[in-house]
Amino acid sequence: MTERIVLAYSGGLDTSVAIGWIAEETGAEVVAVAVDVGQGGEDLDTIRKRALDCGAVEAVVTDAREEFADHYCLPALQANALYMDRYPLVSALSRPVIVKHLVEAAKYHGASTVSHGCTGKGNDQVRFEVGIGALAPDLKVIAPVRDFAWTREKAIAYAHERQLPIDQTKSSPYSVDQNVWGRAVETGFLEDIWNAPIEDVYSYTDDPAQPRDADELIITFDKGVPVAIDGETVTVLQAIQQLNRRAGAQGVGRLDMVEDRLIGIKSREVYEAPGALALIAAHQELENVTVERDLARFKRQVEQRWTELVYDGLWFSPLKDALDTFIAKTQEHVSGDIRLTLHGGRAVVTGRRSEQSLYDFNLATYDEGDTFDQSLAKGFVQLWGLPSKIASRRDLHHHA
Repeated sequence: MTERIVLAYSGGLDTSVAIGWIAEETGAEVVAVAVDVGQGGEDLDTIRKRALDCGAVEAVVTDAREEFADHYCLPALQANALYMDRYPLVSALSRPVIVKHLVEAAKYHGASTVSHGCTGKGNDQVRFEVGIGALAPDLKVIAPVRDFAWTREKAIAYAHERQLPIDQTKSSPYSVDQNVWGRAVETGFLEDIWNAPIEDVYSYTDDPAQPRDADELIITFDKGVPVAIDGETVTVLQAIQQLNRRAGAQGVGRLDMVEDRLIGIKSREVYEAPGALALIAAHQELENVTVERDLARFKRQVEQRWTELVYDGLWFSPLKDALDTFIAKTQEHVSGDIRLTLHGGRAVVTGRRSEQSLYDFNLATYDEGDTFDQSLAKGFVQLWGLPSKIASRRDLHHHA
């Protein structure tokens, strides 16, 4: 039986060329697998047909948008996942869901090898290969661009020689990766970190400097899950899509940062994540109202570690799995409404209400109805400061 290789297929030049090239180099049959995570662009049927026209023996196309939102974006939202305190893991989140579908296709089609189009410089090669290794330790992996120095020039020449049905003329000056959770842009003139981004870079967000009326909305959460916007019931996917539109129209969600890549280099990235950042802002504020202080403090440490694990390609790992359980437990009381104002590139929380609230008006007020016993405070302050006071007394005595 002929060997089979499963290829992570996008429909673009590099992966289209890879179909025939891999088949020629290895003698194997290529099964192309395309996964829709909300990246937009061409429809799945067009992509499937192109894969077959380029020589794939099978082309598997999957609409994984709901799965991606429910099982990848939602956990990131509940973890308030912001790498380096800013980046909401756009590309890092989509890789494990693609890996899952690649491994399923490899098992179904009896493939021994999986192939992807990553370079040797980026994070995604790690995310693909470590993920595949965790789900299917016996599968081999090849990456033509990295392993065989496959350049864009070579790819264009190959496509031209074999008259492959792909448009090689359309060349973007940027490298773009996008899904429903956000959009990542790099390379080109952005590689000079002194150069400011221009409006051409953006497509999920409008210019935040343009004058426009503010947009106010209410997001309802149930146990850490966004379930309604302005009282209208939504799925997680719909919540992200609606906020992408509404927050994006107000210029919310633009990031320009130099980040620490897993591979050891620093990289300049421009991101747009209007829905993700608006949802995280709302979710964090609802946690401020409903999560007890020590649990909230410890959760912040867990959030950072969880985010680093996902960024570093360890979605399918024992520690990530254990931290998922902790984060799920913290969401038990994260229910209620958050009012957000979207305007001028910012998502600002202006109101919160929850039946699970730990905020007690009568304890917090300085006016009539105050139930806080202020006489207890004096002794508390003295005892709280006692260790510092004793140490200070010693130090003053020692230095005298």
